[in-house]
Amino acid sequence: MELRIDKYLWAIRLFKTRSLATDACKAGKIKLNGNNIKPSHTVKIGELYHISKGIERKTIKVIGLTDRRTDAPTAITFYEDLTPIENTYAFKKTFHHPLLQRDIGDGRPTKKDRRDIDDLQQSWFGNNE
Repeated sequence: MELRIDKYLWAIRLFKTRSLATDACKAGKIKLNGNNIKPSHTVKIGELYHISKGIERKTIKVIGLTDRRTDAPTAITFYEDLTPIENTYAFKKTFHHPLLQRDIGDGRPTKKDRRDIDDLQQSWFGNNE
């Protein structure tokens, strides 16, 4: 079976659409042995691919071929994820921990706060309306 890399990456659910996989190949985000590959590259069992998606970096080894998109538990049987665990943890930590935590009371005042501010201003400056 001959299978294009863009179709393979779509079938194993690393990209949501085949066109996104094609664009990633054209942009140099998919590498084989450190070299960029074209979307028409033929996938072979045993090859290692380095994939960059945003800040996420994955290394996968092809252990099976499929040209049909299946459910996620079946899709992971066609590749072995060789991404170092520290890279995976750093990626998850970035997205699962909030960068900014807002203290209670920060931000826009509530309707009650605005009324209290208006009352305070009227008591200081008088009612000139």
